[in-house]
Amino acid sequence: MPLWAVQVSIALISFLETMLLIYLSYKGNIWEQIFRISFILEMINTVPFIITIFWPPLRNLFIPVFLNCWLAKYALENMINDLHRAIQRTQSAMFNQVLILICTLLCLVFTGTCGIQHLERAGEKLSLFKSFYFCIVTFSTVGYGDVTPKIWPSQLLVVIMICVALVVLPLQFEELVYLWMERQKSGGNYSRHRAQTEKHVVLCVSSLKIDLLMDFLNEFYAHPRLQDYYVVILCPTEMDIQVRRVLQIPLWSQRVIYLQGSALKDQDLMRAKMDNGEACFILSSRNEVDRTAADHQTILRAWAVKDFAPNCPLYVQILKPENKFHVKFADHVVCEEECKYAMLALNCVCPATSTLITLLVHTSRGQEGQESPEQWQRMYGRCSGNEVYHIRMGDSKFFMEYEGKSFTYAAFHAHKKYGVCLIGIRREENKSILLNPGPRHIMAASDTCFYINITKEENSAFIFKQEEKQKKKGFAGRGTYDGPSRLPVHSIIASMGTVAMDLQNTECRPANSSKLTLPAENGSSNRRPSIAPVLELADTSSLLPCDLLSDQSEDEMTQSDEEGSAVVEYVKGYPPNSPYIGSSPTLCHLLPEKAPFCCLRLDKGCKHNSFEDAKAYGFKNKLIIVSAETAGNGLYNFIVPLRAYYRSRKELNPIVLLLDNKPEHHFLEAICCFPMVYYMEGTIDNLDSLLQCGIIYADNLVVVDKESTMSAEEDYMADAKTIVNVQTMFRLFPSLSIITELTHPSNMRFMQFRAKDSYSLALSKLEKKERENGSNLAFMFRLPFAAGRVFSISMLDTLLYQSFVKDYMITITRLLLGLDTTPGSGYLCAMKITEDDLWIRTYGRLFQKLCSSSAEIPIGIYRTESHMFATSEPHDIRAQDCEDTKDVKEHWGIKTSHHRNSCSSDQSEHPLLRRKSMQWARRLSRKGNKHSSKTAEWISQQRLSLYRRSERQELSELVKNRMKHLGLPTTGYEDVANLTASDVMNRVNLGYLQDEMNDHQNTLSYVLINPPPDTRLELNDIVYLIRSDPLAHVANDGHSRKSSCSNKLGPCNPETRDETQL
Repeated sequence: MPLWAVQVSIALISFLETMLLIYLSYKGNIWEQIFRISFILEMINTVPFIITIFWPPLRNLFIPVFLNCWLAKYALENMINDLHRAIQRTQSAMFNQVLILICTLLCLVFTGTCGIQHLERAGEKLSLFKSFYFCIVTFSTVGYGDVTPKIWPSQLLVVIMICVALVVLPLQFEELVYLWMERQKSGGNYSRHRAQTEKHVVLCVSSLKIDLLMDFLNEFYAHPRLQDYYVVILCPTEMDIQVRRVLQIPLWSQRVIYLQGSALKDQDLMRAKMDNGEACFILSSRNEVDRTAADHQTILRAWAVKDFAPNCPLYVQILKPENKFHVKFADHVVCEEECKYAMLALNCVCPATSTLITLLVHTSRGQEGQESPEQWQRMYGRCSGNEVYHIRMGDSKFFMEYEGKSFTYAAFHAHKKYGVCLIGIRREENKSILLNPGPRHIMAASDTCFYINITKEENSAFIFKQEEKQKKKGFAGRGTYDGPSRLPVHSIIASMGTVAMDLQNTECRPANSSKLTLPAENGSSNRRPSIAPVLELADTSSLLPCDLLSDQSEDEMTQSDEEGSAVVEYVKGYPPNSPYIGSSPTLCHLLPEKAPFCCLRLDKGCKHNSFEDAKAYGFKNKLIIVSAETAGNGLYNFIVPLRAYYRSRKELNPIVLLLDNKPEHHFLEAICCFPMVYYMEGTIDNLDSLLQCGIIYADNLVVVDKESTMSAEEDYMADAKTIVNVQTMFRLFPSLSIITELTHPSNMRFMQFRAKDSYSLALSKLEKKERENGSNLAFMFRLPFAAGRVFSISMLDTLLYQSFVKDYMITITRLLLGLDTTPGSGYLCAMKITEDDLWIRTYGRLFQKLCSSSAEIPIGIYRTESHMFATSEPHDIRAQDCEDTKDVKEHWGIKTSHHRNSCSSDQSEHPLLRRKSMQWARRLSRKGNKHSSKTAEWISQQRLSLYRRSERQELSELVKNRMKHLGLPTTGYEDVANLTASDVMNRVNLGYLQDEMNDHQNTLSYVLINPPPDTRLELNDIVYLIRSDPLAHVANDGHSRKSSCSNKLGPCNPETRDETQL
């Protein structure tokens, strides 16, 4: 009786509540409310109890109260929906769906268990547990058959329950799968607990490409102390298939988390736990056609992150220099166009600067190419492992012994002992980094030293411990460094983060005189020239160069040089007009008065002059031509390094801007103050434009990547037009040095493509092998990149990534490129090794000579060497070639005494010589009968060469006809078209594959960063130097400059300011 009363009371309350809800939710259709499943269940469970109040015999009737579990499930759903109004649905939708699915399964099992247990009372009277067991076996589709319903009502219930499960469960699973897929797209969340216990960085990008992702991950995780960091990628687009495949690799799946979201939403920044991040990298989308719009998006992202997480360090990449000042609050900013144009400009005066900088800012162990049979690849790969490191001098075993000594002294002896190249310092009280501050800088224990080495000093600590043990045992009698006997030659061997060094005796060789004794020109000198020792303290009378502000000697010109024409005097000063805010002021060569805009147009005369082509101007130096789509503000950074004050006025090259579109007024206002800077409208695929801008009088042609190519349907096809145009120019003008910027580094293998070149195929296999070995620099062995003839700005993305560990890398790179000019800091330049300099013999002796004479710090070598790819040529024919080509050289009046490719000195370089087709035919007719069996293959090769020679003639005729049509003299092109061996060797320092007619021998060029001191110098080597600032001590030592110039003629000669003569 009490149980019945409780059941009736609950039934009355439920019935009244249901009626009230029906009344409140009534909207004119009563049947919609009546046929709701919840209403029907309420009626089934409440009305029978209410009837028993008036009809007692029905109290024994079984009422299925277990069906109330479905009503409970419905109420739980309503509670969760109400909860969603208070919290974010994106964080609870998955939990909601999983909870609903579990409740549905429980309700099905509970309903089936109770129903079958009740109905089987008329049969075998199953227990509640057996009924539960039967339901689990049935719903799991196992069906053992040991427990089965015996009567038809229970069998009918099982059929109904199975039908309900087949309808309800798939719907629930479909909703769950949909939410799971959406969560996979958005990436879920980075948990707060993980953010508080683990370290992570956030990478914000507009669209994530596989190349960008792998560059970031490889460079970021190349540092040992970052192995435990997580990378959270925040990107508004859905993850593409390639990125998803890479992130499923176990190496990255545990450390990289992809979140789909916008950096402009605080909700998404909270998901990425930006406020707990160690750093935020914001990268611009350089694949956008409108790069200004891409910068605007980057600026908004930077502002949003700074507003949400003001304490999170920001690393921002900007494309356009005029947008840089909007993000000056960021901790580190890299402007793409600034670095790009400055690097391309330096490539024209310091070959392969782009390769040098790219190798410096990439993390490498120096293991690339070590298994190659090629000597140059092993040496080039080992030296590519050099990077810039820093250490406090007082804590350094490399430099601590030089406290109180001059910077130059410390740099030379540290290189001699340990093979490290000290390039700069930073005072404790001054935050500015100074590259090669010069011999007047006295090293202090609190200075921070920046040096180039294969690995940082901390990884070499084991070597020093071993030496200390040997000293204790008495094996080092007179000390490690000052004994009379010499250890083996210096070598650096990189192996798994440690370095083994053979330390050699660094005792300074005594010199009889403090002045340099050069060898006699006739070679009759009996004593070997000596190199002055590097002084511990600066000798101001002999070490400091002359003041470049005076340039008194440059103003002295003979009448023959002037040729009766008026000479325009240049002044040194700061450019009055900068095209954008934030450009670093640089002292430059300027015109006394701004040139009128009409005079800047190269191909059109005006009232001030009537010149209409480059020939008419009569330039004394070779031209530098820049092909760009528009005259952007970044192009200003191409002109400034080439007009810097430390470049000799006589060495300034005219600059011609070949623009697709007419430059704007503000850009002309910025460049009109620079001497010999011109522009003309045209494109590189128009031969007339190239000829009018003076391409036959140019030394360098710089082809800049164009924004319009970004609209290509296939990403990697963006470089197609540029590559084909450059290949055409290389065919038309083989002597021209073409420096090309590409969008994708992988396309550099198509530069100067030759399909049947077996050596290029071998390099391609080497690249694939290095990539399989996990190298970050797999493309480094491509000949165009090694020679500095091709460059991609994406290679410099690692500069921003490295700055997370090395916060000084951006500053040092900008100083090397000349973008920043810190007072007292040196600059990058180059010198060429001539025959008169080979007496120095080794790189270590060159280091000493430069430190002792001009206080310059060499950091690497750009080497060009002839390379025999394959040969089947008999020796006697090669000797005959030597005789024939000697006549050719005499006919053209070429002087070859200063080269090594003479017939008597070097037989291996004879195939470089160009031959006339008639001489080839005569020689083949004479030798054909005697050597028919040996020279069959050689004859076929000569026929191919003759065919190519005819192609060369066709191209020459095409160019000359166009020049005649334009009214241009053809003499300049004829000199270029008929190149001889001497012409080729004159230009090998540019690293070009000059001998296009001969597939079997060619030249290749490569960069050696900080080579070992025992590296032999070779003819035509170009040495990279960091020269000290000539204005560093002008104010303090102006009175001593005249005596310095009179006593030391070498550095004061204007001809040698840009090229050190040894």
